Amino acid sequence: MRLLKLGQLMVRMVGGVDREGGGDGPVLVLMHGFGAPATDLVQLHRALQVPPEVRFAFPAAPLLLDANAPDEMAARAWWMIDFARMQQAMLRGDGALLARQTPPGMPLARAAVNEMLAALERDHRAPPERVVLGGFSQGAMLATDVALRAERPPAGLVVMSGAPIAVEEWKQLAPKRAGMPVLQSHGRADPVLPYEGAEWLRDLLEGSLLKVEFLPFNGGHSIPSGVLERLGPFVVSATSP
Repeated sequence: MRLLKLGQLMVRMVGGVDREGGGDGPVLVLMHGFGAPATDLVQLHRALQVPPEVRFAFPAAPLLLDANAPDEMAARAWWMIDFARMQQAMLRGDGALLARQTPPGMPLARAAVNEMLAALERDHRAPPERVVLGGFSQGAMLATDVALRAERPPAGLVVMSGAPIAVEEWKQLAPKRAGMPVLQSHGRADPVLPYEGAEWLRDLLEGSLLKVEFLPFNGGHSIPSGVLERLGPFVVSATSP
């Protein structure tokens, strides 16, 4: 595994011909969730059934939530979350209000991810059509936003336990991504991001003619083995000529 700085972000790369992200094989970029360490998703590459040339990139979110913890263990975020405001909205039954808003800090996070993707293409032979972009929870929301706005879209999108945000903008953007494959998973008993939001996002993407493979499961805010079993073949299929 190599730790690289791509644009503004520190990225752990594994896989490929040298097992450190080398070569010109497809790349799966996975972004961790709010409050997770930079290494949170790295172990997933061992569970995926993919050819050896497939590479993996795990960027660390730029906001450090715990400055006293070792770097590999420190909690991070792509943007800050106002939990008190979120809880109040949920108690009022007004979760739709949160979904309509663009979180402060998300545009900066999006810009950092776009710089990272540009560096992957420029320095690591990973053009968008060979990149699958995804994430878990907050990372999944950011991946969706980047994929919908990209001038050159990724080969595929992976949304694991994500949620809709900036929905009015996403409604306008999604039709431009018609045909893009999406792997979306969500737990029916998710206590963090409600399952109903995942269904709404699925319906939006399917209604805009994206090719959504929806994987609901009986569980909470997690990535079960059944999702990992599908993720490898999805990456291979999405990046095949």
